[in-house]
Amino acid sequence: MATNKNLKIDEGNFDHRRQTIGLFGAPLLALAVYLMPIAGLTDAGHTLLAIMTLVSLWWITEPVPIPVTSLLGPSLAVVFGVIPIKEGFAPFASPIIFLFMGGFILAKAMMVHGLDKRFSFGLLSMKWVGSSPTRIFLAIGLATMLCSGWVSNTATAAMMMPIAMGLLMAIKEMFAANGKEINLHEYKYATGLMLMTAYAASIGGVLTPIGTPPNLIMLGFLDQMADIHISFFDWMTWGFLAMVLYFAITYVLLKKLFPADVDHIEGAQELIAAKVKELGGWTRGQKNTAIAFSLAVFLWVLPGIMSIVLGSDSPILKTYNKILPESMVAMLAALLLFVLPTDWKARKYTLKWKEAVDGIEWGTLLLFGGGLSLGHMMYVTGLSKWIGAGITSSLGEPNLLVMIAVFSLLSLFLSELASHTAATNMVGPLGITAALSAGFDPTPVAVAIALSASLGFMLPVSTPPNAIVYASGFVPITKMIRTGFIIDLIGIFLITIPIVVYFVTWILS
Repeated sequence: MATNKNLKIDEGNFDHRRQTIGLFGAPLLALAVYLMPIAGLTDAGHTLLAIMTLVSLWWITEPVPIPVTSLLGPSLAVVFGVIPIKEGFAPFASPIIFLFMGGFILAKAMMVHGLDKRFSFGLLSMKWVGSSPTRIFLAIGLATMLCSGWVSNTATAAMMMPIAMGLLMAIKEMFAANGKEINLHEYKYATGLMLMTAYAASIGGVLTPIGTPPNLIMLGFLDQMADIHISFFDWMTWGFLAMVLYFAITYVLLKKLFPADVDHIEGAQELIAAKVKELGGWTRGQKNTAIAFSLAVFLWVLPGIMSIVLGSDSPILKTYNKILPESMVAMLAALLLFVLPTDWKARKYTLKWKEAVDGIEWGTLLLFGGGLSLGHMMYVTGLSKWIGAGITSSLGEPNLLVMIAVFSLLSLFLSELASHTAATNMVGPLGITAALSAGFDPTPVAVAIALSASLGFMLPVSTPPNAIVYASGFVPITKMIRTGFIIDLIGIFLITIPIVVYFVTWILS
């Protein structure tokens, strides 16, 4: 425990130094960029480069909250005459913003009415799981992964961790009954179960566009900077494959590194059965939420099915996409929650406005808007073309595989050190502009950046799920770094790059 406490103190000292250096160093570096003569850039592009230097470094070092930095970028651009205020802040009303807002509201309703718990506990209570620690390990991972494809990764990890903790306490009590005491903070299986909870929450996010912020950020950049629209169905096609492969690698590795030393966990089935019993029967709120959620998923996936059956040039499909784009489906499904009653006589509805407001991650939406705004300004000022040409020339002969590998690694590296959302905002425009400058379709590069950003498994600061399980005290920082590094390496070179190069390009062709 003392070692873990010392590690947390060291981490706090590191964060303090990082924030102090960023607070004073970033403005000085931005000023140097502003005063430095740079050939080939317009005055507006040069000014924007200085602003982006400040914003990017503050996103990484976090001397002020990330959403504040996201608002600072377009604000400084307006003040310094880079762009008019209406144009600078227009991306904050992008349809992508409302797609995620609708997703947040749907996820909040699932949490309010316990629909997420009903799904997770239902999976854990299946007969095939039983009291086997190996199968429980798998079931915890599957439940966490599938839930986080639709609900916040943070909320999913926070929901699943108490379940995992309860199972570990059952193991401890079982050993105590047999006259053997174990220290869960040094117990391998406990570390593995905690890491499975964190990693599965991040892995599940790649399944859908709304599963994790990097997915939607890259879809927004593609739409804005390259006029390329990726449908919900298309994303799920390669997102599902990536999720399954990521999970398989993670499960095999964690099972090998942190094996269980017992054949069964006494009391495990009773614990899960008690959790299921606490849920009771299906409530009206759960049924209403299930209706709204199922409707949204159906309408999101329907265009992909129509494209296969009717063809991508079908007038019916084009009309459907015009009337019911993904963002509109999300908002309509979310608004339905305020109309479907749970108690008509008392005029009570499925979701209250206060509950919806609490469920919307406003900081994330501001970060989206700020990133989209900077991406738009890079395009209109010519900065993106200048940066893209510079990156392309530094990489030598244009090669799609090399470009995907470079930006995948850059996205992964930054997501380990900072918020994966901020990392995607920084790397996304660079990857897309570099691909366009080299004459490639930017979609594979964009998908690779998004998938790689979800592989931040090495440090507690990399993702909220990592921080949640690290706080349990059952995960030594050295174990997280070692395990995360191995999964990151395998994920990038054996899953992300092959999927993007072969699978995504095949779909696009």
